[in-house]
Amino acid sequence: MPLAIDLPDEAATSHLAIGLARLARRGDVIGLSGALGSGKTTFARAFIRARLGIAEVPSPTFALVEVYESASDAAIWHFDLYRMAKPDDVYELGFEDALADGISLIEWPERLGGLMPREHLGLTLSAGVVDSARHASLAASPAWTSRIAGLRHD
Repeated sequence: MPLAIDLPDEAATSHLAIGLARLARRGDVIGLSGALGSGKTTFARAFIRARLGIAEVPSPTFALVEVYESASDAAIWHFDLYRMAKPDDVYELGFEDALADGISLIEWPERLGGLMPREHLGLTLSAGVVDSARHASLAASPAWTSRIAGLRHD
C-alpha cells in the first residue's frame, strides 16, 4: 500500500527529499512521476543538495542526465527522460553505470517501460489543495519498505 504524504509547500517537498536522501544507499533507484510542474525537479535538487552539499543543481531536461560525483559518497545520476524517444536510448546515457554504482533519480520513469528496475522507490507528486501544495505517494519495493516506515504521513 502506498504511503501518502501531504506537502503544504515547496519547503515540505524539500524536507521529504532531505529525509529520503538520508535513507538512500548506493545502487538505489527513485522514480519521480507526476505532471509537468508537479515538483519532480524541486525534489531532485533538494535531494542532491542534501546528499552531496552541491549548491548549483541544473535541470537535466536538455542533457537528459546530469551526474553529480562525490569523493566520499555514491554519485547521483539525475535522469530527466521526458524527451527520450524510446526506452533503449537510456543505455546511451550511462544507465547501467548508474544502476551499478550510483543513486539514480529518474524523472519520467514510465518512459523506461520494462527497463525500470523492479527494486525501486516510486514517488508520485500531484497538485495539492493550493498552488504551492503537493501530494506525494510513495510506492516502496521490499528494499525500501522498512526505510520509509518512519516518514511522516497524513
